[in-house]
Amino acid sequence: MSEMTLAPRRRPLWRLFIMPVLLVIAALAWSGFWFYAASEVDVKADAWRAQEAKSGRVYDCAKRSVSGFPFRLEVRCNGASVALRSQTAGQAAAQASFTAKLDEILVIAQVYDPKLVIAEFTAPATIADRGQQPSISVNWSKARSSVVGLPAVPERASIVFDDPAIDRINGSAQTPLARARHIELHGRLADGSSLDHPVIETVLKIEGGSVQEVHPLLAAPFEADVRTLLSGLKDFSPKPWPDRFREIQAAGGHVEIVQSRIAQGDLIAVAAGKLGLTAQGRLDGELQMTVAGIEKVIPALGIEKMLDEGVPQATLDRVAPGVKTQDLNNLFGALDRAIPGLGKAVRQNANVGVAAGINSLGKEAVLEGKKARVFPLRFVDGAVFLGQLKVGQVPALF
Repeated sequence: MSEMTLAPRRRPLWRLFIMPVLLVIAALAWSGFWFYAASEVDVKADAWRAQEAKSGRVYDCAKRSVSGFPFRLEVRCNGASVALRSQTAGQAAAQASFTAKLDEILVIAQVYDPKLVIAEFTAPATIADRGQQPSISVNWSKARSSVVGLPAVPERASIVFDDPAIDRINGSAQTPLARARHIELHGRLADGSSLDHPVIETVLKIEGGSVQEVHPLLAAPFEADVRTLLSGLKDFSPKPWPDRFREIQAAGGHVEIVQSRIAQGDLIAVAAGKLGLTAQGRLDGELQMTVAGIEKVIPALGIEKMLDEGVPQATLDRVAPGVKTQDLNNLFGALDRAIPGLGKAVRQNANVGVAAGINSLGKEAVLEGKKARVFPLRFVDGAVFLGQLKVGQVPALF
């Protein structure tokens, strides 16, 4: 039998091109999707800006661009600005309370996870009253935020600042107003909360914070950790803040301070309670406070110096309504005439009296291993009371 040699079968060449062709088609489809999504950014941004403008918050960009192909959408806003109108009680609708300008905002979203949006903010920012030169400058080393749940109702949001610094601008000079090493604010829908009646849980943390030009006591560094629950919201639609506060009051909503802790040197204070709003838009409620080390910070209040130099009438109206400055001066003068030096002694020992008065407000307690006092901090139609002593007045929120 003769041997027969069979020629090898040739495979069709077109099979070799299947994968490359599919990859090209997938790349074209993905590119088309990315450019469509990029084109929708402007549409969505303009729609959002229009909604916010109706609520008195006018956002703008001097220059806006979209990049990040192929897997990200990076929206860069250069020369960002926001003008706020009708955001405080009694403010005219057409009047802007202030305008804030920011160097740059970069918003990033992954195409495969569009519900998570991350933003980075480039310092500095300036704040100016309507039609005026900037009066406030804000700087930071790093600022970023994140929102989860977009484009529907956000499930949670956060904003974090490292080394924030706020200065007052006076011509070419800048005066420090506030500093912090780190600030972060977190918010989310509380567990079991419904979208038609949402409850918002928030956490505010401040590390190494200080505030100047208010009181020497606030200039010393402090730490703060405050956790709250806000109820009474109907929805998340954009609204001016006075309208939002009015809505919360009508629904019987309130802010529950679940836990708060403030520490400054030897002073430690914790508080919890609920605050609501009256029909006139003023705070009403009570916080139970536990404070350790309050007697060590009373000298920083400057009560002795205030009495020595004369108490301003505005201060007396706040802490002792009905008492006149002249009456107080006449009292110290009468004490000096009766017993020389007695009026001065009373003034010099005012801190002791204040400490004793505060200690009489509540009961003894122990806070983090230190002796402390527990007493109520009451808000009555906007007035703030420590026991029977009026210590402040909070303006109406609508």
